Order: sequence, then C-alpha cells, then structure tokens
Amino acid sequence: MKTCCLAFTDKGMELGERLTEEFGAYADRCNEPMKLGEWTKKAFEEADNIIFIGACGIAVRAIAPYIVSKVTDPAVIVIDECGDYVISLLSGHLGGANDLARRIASFIGAVPVITTATDRNDVFAVDEWSKRQNAIVLDPHKIKLVSSKILAGDEVTVKSGFDLEGDLPDHIRLASCGESTDEEHDIEFGVLETETAPLHIVPQIVHLGVGCRKDTPEAAIETAFAAFKRETGLIERSVVKCASIDIKAAEPGLREFCEFHGWRFDTFTAEELGRAEGDFDSSEFVKKTTGVDNVCERAAVTSSGGKLLLKKFAHEGVTFAAAAAPYHPDWRWKDE
Repeated sequence: MKTCCLAFTDKGMELGERLTEEFGAYADRCNEPMKLGEWTKKAFEEADNIIFIGACGIAVRAIAPYIVSKVTDPAVIVIDECGDYVISLLSGHLGGANDLARRIASFIGAVPVITTATDRNDVFAVDEWSKRQNAIVLDPHKIKLVSSKILAGDEVTVKSGFDLEGDLPDHIRLASCGESTDEEHDIEFGVLETETAPLHIVPQIVHLGVGCRKDTPEAAIETAFAAFKRETGLIERSVVKCASIDIKAAEPGLREFCEFHGWRFDTFTAEELGRAEGDFDSSEFVKKTTGVDNVCERAAVTSSGGKLLLKKFAHEGVTFAAAAAPYHPDWRWKDE
C-alpha cells in the first residue's frame, strides 16, 4: 500500500521522516516543489493512505475537491506538528484510516482521535468487519441501515454462506443454515445474489475456470459470462482470478476478457489440471482435444487451491465454472 505524507513546517517534516522510516511513507514538504492542491490531487489518484502534518482545516480544504466515495477514497489522517493528536479524517473503516490513526498514535505516543459512532460506542462495525474478512460491501450506502440499528441497541441478523469462527459480537444474531432464503435478515454474507437482505457482504475469494474454442472473440466470452451469472447468481465482484489450460494462454479473446475485468489470467498444463481433486464433469471429446477430461472445473479448483463452488456451465462453445479459495472468516472486526 502506498502512503503519502505532506508536512507544512520544518518541525512537521521531522515527524514525517520518522513516519517514512516506520510506515514506508513518502514524505514531502508543501510547495517543494508541488503546491498543496497539486500534491493532494496526485495523492488521491495514487495513494492508499494520505497523511497531513499540520492544521486540520488546511487538510479539509485540500481534500474537499477530490472526495468521491467511502468505497474509493483513500484513508486521510491529520497529525498536529507537535505529534500530540492523530486524527482519522476520511475513510475511517473501508479505507482503514481508523486503524492507521491508532497505529501511528501508538508509534509516536500520541492520542488517536476517532469519531465514527460505532468506534466511540465500541459496537460492531459492519464495514470494518467486511474489510478484515477480505470482503467488499456491495451497497455501501446501506451500511447506515445496519449501523443505526446496532447503535439503537437492536439486534441485527446475519445470514452466512460460510462458517464464521469466534464468538458472536453483541447485537448480532446468526441465522441458522436450515432457515429458508426468504427469511428476513439484515446482512447477507456470501458470493451469490440475493434479494432478501438490505446489505450484502461479498468475500473476494472466487476463481473462474474457463474454456473456449480456438479464436473465440472476447464478446462471445462476455456474453457467456453474463449467462453464467444469470444462471448461477454469482456476484462478479467476488471474482479475483481467471484460469484455463496452457494451450489457451495466448488466446486473444480470453486475454482481452480478463484484462477488461482486471483479473489475472493463469494457465495450467493438462497434467496439472489432471491432479485436481473433486467430482468433475467428464468429456471424452475434451480429453481427446486437450489431454484432460475437463478444463473449466479443474482450472478453477487448481487456481483456487480450494473446492468447486459452481459446476460447469456451457454457452455457445464457452464453458465456465467457479471455485472458492480456502476461506476461514471470523467475527473479528477490531484489534483486540
């Protein structure tokens, strides 16, 4: 993660250099050479964390033109030049500013200033929990529906497609696995679409396996993928990687498909795919053509190192399957 630090005085720069050594931050002095607005714009575009050492008001005015969303904005921290207070200013949970403020405060012997309501009341923060579980919030604007309920002292029901380790936080109830999918609940935790929960938390653990005929265009693969999602309910943002057999490594359509979605594309030999463990759909034609009885399911499992989640789906010469990487979520939402 990239951390940028901007100081406004010599004293502040000394503190910035300490942070550079400890946190790997890039420390700059304002106007040397970039002016405040130019520096802030560049930092918002490139950095995960931004630290201002100086007055909070200056930082607020500097970042105001570039704030977009709690989902995409970097964490913004403000530290007074004496190093007495470390303020989490922006993206406290999803951006990690609260955690960073605590870490910096501990390092320099300062007081962390955290103002998010769930932190101040020491209650379960669903967005903080999501981040710690390698998951994303599908509809971030709905976070407030859950948080306000918890802050009011009410119970929140979570329906999970995964076993969650640890003790349940206060105000959290876990729906039993045997209950119907249309049961009323507040949070859905899984990689498949649902229409019943106000807030959906999606683990980013899915590996796609794909097979196709030679020279299949990217548009045809995209059409097949859309059909796969409709059929299975797979949430696209759960996907982290795509895989196939090595004879497809240079397939233009597949490479363009992966590049468009921002997914790494890995390939494996027929021998490697043949070692995958699981109950796979078998085809003699595919084995004769590729050297292994199934490409998409075996590629998904081999890439993920986990288990098959969604079996082979075929659409006009393109096949998809999905596997989930080993995943052990828990109820951890803050440092102990």
